[in-house]
Amino acid sequence: MTDWENVILLSADALRADHLSCYGYQRDTSPILDELAQESIRFTNTYSASSHTREAVPALLTGELPDVAIDSNYRLATETVASTLSQEGVATGGFHSNPFVSRAYGFDDGFDEFDDDLHLGQHKLIALAQRALDKLRNRHYARAPEINGRALSWLDSLDDEPFFLWAHYMDTHGPYEPPSKYATLYTDEELSGREAQNLYRRAIKNPNSITGDEQDLLIDLYDAEIRYNDAQIGWLLEELRNRDLLERSLLVFTADHGDAFGEHDYYEHPRYLHDEITHVPLLVRPPGGANQEITTPTSTVDIVATIESAAGIEQAREGSSLIDIADEDRTVYQQARGENEHAHLRRYALRSQEGACFCERNRDTDALEFTDCTSRMLRERLESHIQTRIETESGEETTDDDEVDEEIDRRLEALGYKE
Repeated sequence: MTDWENVILLSADALRADHLSCYGYQRDTSPILDELAQESIRFTNTYSASSHTREAVPALLTGELPDVAIDSNYRLATETVASTLSQEGVATGGFHSNPFVSRAYGFDDGFDEFDDDLHLGQHKLIALAQRALDKLRNRHYARAPEINGRALSWLDSLDDEPFFLWAHYMDTHGPYEPPSKYATLYTDEELSGREAQNLYRRAIKNPNSITGDEQDLLIDLYDAEIRYNDAQIGWLLEELRNRDLLERSLLVFTADHGDAFGEHDYYEHPRYLHDEITHVPLLVRPPGGANQEITTPTSTVDIVATIESAAGIEQAREGSSLIDIADEDRTVYQQARGENEHAHLRRYALRSQEGACFCERNRDTDALEFTDCTSRMLRERLESHIQTRIETESGEETTDDDEVDEEIDRRLEALGYKE
């Protein structure tokens, strides 16, 4: 695999770029990532292919836009980078705890080891034990130390064979409940787990009810989660160095999307395409490091193309390799399906150095409504793109999936996705 033997993809859920100190944030939220940025190619204008996990992570893992990456029930519909690398004899491991990209939706495909923190279809006693553990830790996802521990155990089980590791962290996803000393890192107000969950859910369901002080508190807690997650990433990087793996690996760090704090009258990450929920960090560290900043617009769909190109794999993807990319103008595209009262909508956006353009398409009539277009040329470019995507999108959207397990349903409720 060219100059490196392994690929490590680290991603954080709901981590917006502009809350990292290495992306200009006023707080020192990310000292570890700041150091990593100094020895990486740092992309300053990277945008997620979508604004929420169900479409963003599939794009991240497949290098395709969501309308190709998944089917109408959000099940994986395209080969992932894990599959292509596995076919090349690379050991593949995935570790996370987001129910939306679990094996229930086919995301274990191509992974030799896939730990999604769920025990679907296993013995009832195991499921009951997991529910007890969830209740004890008052969480419905695995914290970063658990993800790191599972990933490192898997790495230690390999017989020095090349590997692809994907670790996805949920710590920066709401409800924001930073643990131990991090709980009061940026605020003196201490919330119980129940209070934090209630505040987060109210921000989603009734954003107009959030006061200025409550908005500040949400941001304080979110930033503390970032600082906590940053420290845990530092621990993983140190363990990789101790195992002499970091200098034998291509390391990529990014996020699936960001989180909003009232900038457009909403919180969390509903299905819009504004900067606060789609502008994400992207650091690419080759062995030996690199210290470079790239302002060219890039997308999370470029990551798979970058990995496969580095591995010498010829595969047609929506994205393009970011290795040796020049500071030049590019156009990157985004999309998001509507849901609930907006289920008939699909939203699109493009980003370039010239600016941005946004559009809503009524899927019942195919009528297009453009907003915030910097120029007529960008509008025409986005309209042409949309017409092409209409021909490729996979089926009519449905919102119910009978295969969703009770355990997944319960976790989604805790994460603020369901009543």
